[in-house]
Amino acid sequence: MKIALKIVRPLSSRSAFTMVEIALSLAIIGFALVAIIGVLPTGMQVQKENRQETIINQDATIFIDAIRSGAQGLDDLTNYVMAITNDVHRYNSNGKLDASFSATYGYKYASCSSSINKAYWLTNGLRIVGLLSTPKYVPWPAQKGSIGGYYSNSVVAYVRSLSGPVSEKSPQNNASVQDLAFSYRLNSEVVPCGTNYWISNSPWDNTQVPNLQTNLQALQFNLHDLRLTFRWPLLNSGGKTSARQVFRTLAGGFLQETNEPAFQRPYQGQPSPFDLYFFQPRSYVNAP
Repeated sequence: MKIALKIVRPLSSRSAFTMVEIALSLAIIGFALVAIIGVLPTGMQVQKENRQETIINQDATIFIDAIRSGAQGLDDLTNYVMAITNDVHRYNSNGKLDASFSATYGYKYASCSSSINKAYWLTNGLRIVGLLSTPKYVPWPAQKGSIGGYYSNSVVAYVRSLSGPVSEKSPQNNASVQDLAFSYRLNSEVVPCGTNYWISNSPWDNTQVPNLQTNLQALQFNLHDLRLTFRWPLLNSGGKTSARQVFRTLAGGFLQETNEPAFQRPYQGQPSPFDLYFFQPRSYVNAP
């Protein structure tokens, strides 16, 4: 009688993760994910700010070149400049505010069916560049009953970015696109180089430095400091903006004052909403 013997081999040992190890692994992964998710919004915000600064740098170059060259044919600016305001105040020769005169002029894009006075429409690039070239200080000649002084202009433009995605470049009459597009506020200041104030208070005089006053007046008439201040983003509530960047350069040539056709100054020597200024980079004039 044969007996069959079955050989049973011992099971090989096998290792596995315990519940404690799995819990520790999940905790480590959770901490890592929390750190990554926490850094992600900061990275996206930095990317957004870099993109906005790049757009500002590109747009600043366009506006600086347009103002310095006295450009009059950049009609494409009407697709991006939404409005321009100019707050005008008058100061006496002693630097005190003259409360008898102050005005705020407003210009904006308008369609043919708009109820806004046509004199305040931003219908072409000539008017936009002419307004942005308005000098910070305009002389107020002394007249009968006044001691003279100067007018102070504060020109601010509200602009939708010239650079950026094509989807933001729709016409001005598309309000929904304007709300989504990157916009900013542009403050333009044109200040003549050299003033007459310090000449009379300086120890120098014409006997020590010949033609000092004439030379400084010529500099004042033919060289200006152009400063463009960008603030963004443009808030609908009118609140304080979070970013600011300033660009400065010198603009050479005579700053020619003119008026819109058919719109003349109401009073001689007093600024009006129709005053436009253009640099003549190839024209230089002698001091009066």
